[in-house]
Amino acid sequence: MNKHTLAAAGFAALVLAAPAAAETQVERGQYLAHIMDCGGCHHTGAFTPQPNLETPLAGSQIGFEIPGLGVFYPANLTPDQETGLGKWSDAEVITAFTTGVRPDGRQLSPAMPWTSYAHINADDATALVAYLRSLKSVKHKVPGPFAAGDKPTAPYFSVIAPK
Repeated sequence: MNKHTLAAAGFAALVLAAPAAAETQVERGQYLAHIMDCGGCHHTGAFTPQPNLETPLAGSQIGFEIPGLGVFYPANLTPDQETGLGKWSDAEVITAFTTGVRPDGRQLSPAMPWTSYAHINADDATALVAYLRSLKSVKHKVPGPFAAGDKPTAPYFSVIAPK
């Protein structure tokens, strides 16, 4: 066998082995959650120098104010039945991050980039939900939301509109 035949055989073996090494749905969902930067807001300790990576996507105690709309705190995305997404169906989770509407009809904060996420394909949306379902359930109720004029009970950032 010459070196070209050996190289071709090695390449063929890699190609044939590739499907066995393909990522799982949960791995794909984890990848998507990272590139969609879900943790940039939804980690406990988000917006601080020390986000808690031990309980990913368990919600933030620091919110943000949007003038005229109120103060919003990034939700707990873990499968906790009381404080997270545990009671939401997969379809309800996908509807929320692709249309900006929760199962109770409330509109998500305008800071949630659902208009961008609306373009996710069905396989990736399902994978993202599979990842969220795989997370450790964390009981963590985030504050709010607070309507404009309400007094928030936890720290928040203010968005200042130009005059």
